[in-house]
Amino acid sequence: MDKKVVIALGGNAIRRKGEPFTIEHQFNRAKKTLAPIVDLIREGYKIVITHGNGPQVGVEFFRNLLAAETYPPYPLDVLNSETQGWMGYIISLALTNRMAELKMRRHVTTIITRVIVDKNDSAFENPTKPIGKFFTEEEMREMKQKFPQLVFKNDANRGWRVVVPSPRPLEVLEAGEIKKLVDDGEIVIAAGGGGIPIVKENGGFKGVEAVIDKDLASAVLAKNIGAEKLVILTEVPYVYINFGKPDQSPLKEIHLDEIKRYYREGHFPPGNMGPKVEAAIEFLENGGDEVIITSLEMSLEAIHGKGGTRIVP
Repeated sequence: MDKKVVIALGGNAIRRKGEPFTIEHQFNRAKKTLAPIVDLIREGYKIVITHGNGPQVGVEFFRNLLAAETYPPYPLDVLNSETQGWMGYIISLALTNRMAELKMRRHVTTIITRVIVDKNDSAFENPTKPIGKFFTEEEMREMKQKFPQLVFKNDANRGWRVVVPSPRPLEVLEAGEIKKLVDDGEIVIAAGGGGIPIVKENGGFKGVEAVIDKDLASAVLAKNIGAEKLVILTEVPYVYINFGKPDQSPLKEIHLDEIKRYYREGHFPPGNMGPKVEAAIEFLENGGDEVIITSLEMSLEAIHGKGGTRIVP
């Protein structure tokens, strides 16, 4: 088996909703949930793993903000770098230890990854990506008075959240190095949290305050390294049309034109399945062979065509 696969882990691989943010808990969660990835490694796939960081970067954002009177707060690009590092460490250790138990000889490398975005992206004028906790309206007004630079939006009537820019990823700067490593048989963890957003400036690069969507960044990375498959792991086993309604229906195998039609019809909400389907469309339109969207628990069966949503050109 020599096919290159980019596996985009959902945030539930490290911490599920409502669970503690302690490092110990996140280590234990990773140890339990990443076993299916090791099974794929055993089968000989050349694997790059990406991951989300939404809850974690939100914690770091507010930790910095609330300690600003004592310590200078770090910008979002630096916080993305920070969470990439320690989350990559957790994932790599969980994989390494599991492979040692199985007497597997594969090496895991974590790459702190920079992703180029357009400095003129409209997202900088219209922040939409929520980070961190929910606030009541009263709490939001108090925070806004103390930190007037924050932008809040009501999140589906569940409460108020800080929103930040989420520009589209264009290119993974470290793609060449990642490709070399994975071609040589390394398991690579890269583009954590969508990568560190950077823009071209004065012949070089500059970090910007934003958070890139992890699934869209994974599609760009998969294209950049010539991967044949993109596997997007989430909390549900299938992509559904009419999700949450009495006539909801799982999509099992579907062609690109059909999923694009469902996307245009609004079946996949922007804050939920939308970016995953959008990433699938982008990857296939750029020459990818196959996209699988499923749960972490069903990933092995889905790779073998026995579960999950399979999207083909």
